[in-house]
Amino acid sequence: MMDVSQTIETEEDILTCLHIKFYHPQQSCRGLYGVLPLGKRSRHSADDTLRLGRDSQSCTYTLVDPRVSRKQLALHAYRTPRSPDMLFTIQNLSQRGRLSVNSSALNYLERMDLPDKALIRFGEYEILIIRESGEAKASFEVAFEVLVGPPSRETCMCVPSMTPVMDTGSCVMNGFPAELRTRVPLETDETLMYNS
Repeated sequence: MMDVSQTIETEEDILTCLHIKFYHPQQSCRGLYGVLPLGKRSRHSADDTLRLGRDSQSCTYTLVDPRVSRKQLALHAYRTPRSPDMLFTIQNLSQRGRLSVNSSALNYLERMDLPDKALIRFGEYEILIIRESGEAKASFEVAFEVLVGPPSRETCMCVPSMTPVMDTGSCVMNGFPAELRTRVPLETDETLMYNS
């Protein structure tokens, strides 16, 4: 006789996990994340949309901030025939403002595929979302944490572009603050070098 637990179809143990890491410049003096399940993994059905905003009735997770839209963003899980991975799209639900994903702006109701590592910005919030692959097909997990510093300064998505400068062997670094750029040698005019 077979044990009942062996006959019941179970989901694989390893679930895809979205690590969602928040930063706001005033997070230490405000209770912005007071209702988020920080430090715990929450399990969700893959066919349910995750919504983040300030309205606890219409959102799965809420931020205690009057400047956040009632419904700010949504995450939708999906699968493709060519990939075993659970993937996600992100959608801007705010009519008041833009949402950016790795510097690509999304207006109201626009959506895009969420990369494996994404820097999300709206208002003064910076959210780093990292997808950890799993085998489960019917559900996934979400893990929230708060960062002590802005992820835009720590992620490789914001590496300044390097443009070589002719005949100097140095680089002009676009994307660094102006005080750093002025210390880098600037390109010289070739005709001046040959005429002198």
